[in-house]
Amino acid sequence: MAAFVKFHQFAEDVANKVHDLVGTQDTLRVVLTNTAPQAAIDQVLGTIIQIPAGNGYVTDGEDIQNDGSEAGGIVTITAVDVIWTAGPANLPPFRWAVIYNATPVTPLKPLIGYYDYGTSITVLAGETFKIDFGPTFLQVQ
Repeated sequence: MAAFVKFHQFAEDVANKVHDLVGTQDTLRVVLTNTAPQAAIDQVLGTIIQIPAGNGYVTDGEDIQNDGSEAGGIVTITAVDVIWTAGPANLPPFRWAVIYNATPVTPLKPLIGYYDYGTSITVLAGETFKIDFGPTFLQVQ
């Protein structure tokens, strides 16, 4: 399983009501990059260099169909696994899958966190790559 790292700005954004993570009001998306995100510096999607669109990948990534609920002071967010199928050629190499919120206007597309797969991955034409969020994508306390 890839390690999940939260962007530092995410904590401040939660405190400043940037994200509405209970329910499905805000749309969270995932993008792929082969350039290392900087947890302490990056704040919005515009600072992330995505892999080029095409061959099964679209700019600004895929909706993770998030849903959040609160119990006992903890917000638990679930997500639907995302699957990319490469074709007609290979997907460009990537190592990180970055989660962001596509809903807020200010700041535009704030970052939440990323998965680090430890090494670059190339998905060959006809093959698939799946981000498995498990039963809980994220918990916010």
